[in-house]
Amino acid sequence: MIRIMLVDDHALVREGVSRLLEAQSDMSVVGSFGDGREAVRFAVREEPDVAILDIAMPSVSGIDIARQLRDAAPDTHLLVLSMHSNPEYVRQALLAGALGYVAKESAGAVLVEAVRQVQAGQRYLSESLDAQALQRFLLDSGERDPLEPLSAREREVLRHTVEGRTIAETAQQLGLSPKSVETYRSRMMTKLGIEDLPALVKFAIRHGITTV
Repeated sequence: MIRIMLVDDHALVREGVSRLLEAQSDMSVVGSFGDGREAVRFAVREEPDVAILDIAMPSVSGIDIARQLRDAAPDTHLLVLSMHSNPEYVRQALLAGALGYVAKESAGAVLVEAVRQVQAGQRYLSESLDAQALQRFLLDSGERDPLEPLSAREREVLRHTVEGRTIAETAQQLGLSPKSVETYRSRMMTKLGIEDLPALVKFAIRHGITTV
C-alpha cells in the first residue's frame, strides 16, 4: 500500500485528490495539510511513501517545503502537483528534490500514474509540460550542481560509498540499518542516473566529492 501525504492550502483540492487516490486499491492518504510546517512534522513522524505538494503556498512555498522534506524525511518521495507549468517552476522543484511534477490541468489518471512512478523512485513529468524547455533544464542542471536533487543523507551515503566503505561500515558510521543504507544508495544512484559503482566513483571524482 502506498501511503500518501497531501500538502495544498486549498481544502477542496485536497479533498478531490484524496477521493481520487483512495479509490485506488494500492493507495491510502494518511495525512492532509494546508500548512507546510505541520506537514514536515508529520512526515518526520509517520514517514509517508509519497508527499504531493503544491508550489503556491501562503506562508512557506512548496519548493521550500520540498527542501525541508528532502532533508528531514528522506524516505518520502516528493511529487509536485501545481497549476504552474512554467519550466522555471519545474526546474526549481526538481532541484529541491522532487522526482515528479504534474500540472493540475492533467487528468486524474496522470496523477495516479505519477504517484506509482515516483514511489518506485522514477522521475515523472506530465506531458502537458514544455518538453523542450525541460530538456534544456536537464542538460543545464548537469553543468550547475548535479547533487542538488540528493538529500543530505543521500550525499553522506554517496561520500562513504565512493570512499570504499561497505554497506555495513556505512551503516555503522551513520547510525543506520544496512537496509536503510541500501535504500539510500539505490535512490541516490537512480537520481544521478548511474547504474554501477565504477561509474559512481568516476562521477564523484569529476565533481570533487572524493579524490580516491
